[in-house]
Amino acid sequence: MLEIRGVTAGYGRSMVLDDVDLKVPEGGAVAVMGHNGAGKTTLLRVAVGLLPVRSGTVLLDGEDVTAMRPSARVKRGLGYVPQGQQSFPQMTTLENLRLITTDKAAIDDVLDTFPALRGLLSRRAGLLSGGQRQQLAIARTLLTQPRMLILDEPTEGIQPNVVAEIEGVIVDLTKRGDLSVLLVEQHVGFALRSTDSYYVLESGRITTSGAGGDGALEAVRAAMAV
Repeated sequence: MLEIRGVTAGYGRSMVLDDVDLKVPEGGAVAVMGHNGAGKTTLLRVAVGLLPVRSGTVLLDGEDVTAMRPSARVKRGLGYVPQGQQSFPQMTTLENLRLITTDKAAIDDVLDTFPALRGLLSRRAGLLSGGQRQQLAIARTLLTQPRMLILDEPTEGIQPNVVAEIEGVIVDLTKRGDLSVLLVEQHVGFALRSTDSYYVLESGRITTSGAGGDGALEAVRAAMAV
């Protein structure tokens, strides 16, 4: 579904990514882990089209989208949830959802995915907790009906019970088989439980990759300890 081939990218004279290769299969879920400053968010910005590459190629569903704007990638099925539980704080939860669609059935579907939001529809988004705003941010993106969902640190600053809910949502979504997920996450256990395979990014390079399952946790921790 998404393939990054030999991508080098950065900001100004500073290079952040160095010849990175990564694949997210159709219907699969992949985690990218690494310490702060490793280049994880930069990698997602390249995938979404918010940052141009110095060299390399980005393919979405087999199509070269390297030169395409983010809006064109969204039309091809890419959905992006950036860091920071972003919302329109002065608008209610329902108004935030209706910015994407007024289709009641579609909104009901995402509220079934995040039932905690049902009792918060009339509350301003700025008054929600961090976990509630994160659920709202993911729900809004799901309303665009993406085929490829990209999540940047969805557990950052969130209470443990909501982390468990988000983990369950990611697992359930990928089980459907019609949605691919690329997850950037520092919480190793959460990332490995939510995905099928992983990459470890350090200083702009992929240092380790593999399938999830037995032994993955030890392998990732060992790679990140270097």
